Amino acid sequence: MDEFVPELRDMIERSRSNEIELAITNPCFEAWLSMHVDSSAAKLDRHQRGIAACRYAPADSAEDGALIGRRPVFATVERGHQEDPMAVNFTDMPLELLHEYRPELREPEGLDAFWADTLAEARAVARPATLAPAAGPVRALSVQDLTFTGFAGDEIRGWVVRPHGDAPLPAVVEFIGYGGGRGLAGDKIAWAAAGYVHVVMDTRGQGSGWSIGDTPDPHGSAAAHPGVMTRGIRDPRDYYYRRLYTDAACLIDVVRELPGVDATRIAVTGGSQGGALAIAAAALSGDAVAALMPDVPFLCDIPNAIVRTPSPPFTEITRWLSIHRDDTAAALHTLSHIDGAILARRITAPAFFSVALMDDIVLPSGVFAAFHALASEDAAIEVYPYNGHEGGGTRHWARQVAWLDTRFGLS
Repeated sequence: MDEFVPELRDMIERSRSNEIELAITNPCFEAWLSMHVDSSAAKLDRHQRGIAACRYAPADSAEDGALIGRRPVFATVERGHQEDPMAVNFTDMPLELLHEYRPELREPEGLDAFWADTLAEARAVARPATLAPAAGPVRALSVQDLTFTGFAGDEIRGWVVRPHGDAPLPAVVEFIGYGGGRGLAGDKIAWAAAGYVHVVMDTRGQGSGWSIGDTPDPHGSAAAHPGVMTRGIRDPRDYYYRRLYTDAACLIDVVRELPGVDATRIAVTGGSQGGALAIAAAALSGDAVAALMPDVPFLCDIPNAIVRTPSPPFTEITRWLSIHRDDTAAALHTLSHIDGAILARRITAPAFFSVALMDDIVLPSGVFAAFHALASEDAAIEVYPYNGHEGGGTRHWARQVAWLDTRFGLS
């Protein structure tokens, strides 16, 4: 954490002089803060949401010490003990600063070779994908059970949902958020109802948090925090997300060959972790992806996120680092290989992002960091000022359909 000391000290000085509340959202920061920063003017407390808050004010300030009408650029602000989650106005930067936010993220040496070698290894052991009719109540659309090979030839499951018939149609490949799996046959029919081939990828080793999955992750890990965020985090070759990103890129190879798919019109989408996977698939698949639509994408601007995000899953990494104190450099090196704000530099396809300014799971700054890193000449971002991690919901999906219809010539 020492590399953040100068920035943190600057934050604290500005918060003291402006009489504002500075919320240190890393739960292990209290001890760390006391070692590095003079905290004699601090009042430490625990908010109901479990965030370590450090409030600074001049000596002659009011006892509560916090005026939240103004806030430092790089601080998150809590409104105290609020039962209603909508009463917490959580945003890490004002919108005008988010539009200018471009962090200088260091790209690891040999990143392109790392991913080229990884994908070459996976493709060398790939087996033909299979499709089988899926039993279920959906009759107006075709629903098929997809099996394909991803990282190391591991078997990955998915769904293919489309209008009946075999005419070539554009495809939308969807990736799933953290803890979820592909769901049941017929769970996702909206994109097919809009006239697209909809391919849904299962998520290895997940699928028991909020939607069911059917794909194991057969690879082991050294000591890890519960969840998948720290599995293999000491080495980029062992890291869980190396496997998952490879699955996503391998699926694009498969979709290009599926019957009834126009291989020149393949889009990728997903929310949160699914948005990170969409960015990865677009970055690693080159021209094979013709459009990118990530919603509140996770795993972007990671060095910033792990010291400022108050909610899981990023706190899995924070807590792991609080135990494995000597492994910070190795972990950050690994994470730089999967950071969406670094991989986005390789994306030239049209892109349509969404961000929610009250999101305390994926900070808006991370989304804007990835958006600003794009090499695309056709990029837009939809901002939802009063939403949390749910983002724009069905309203945003309708906007995605209109945006994609225009780019794929369906409108």
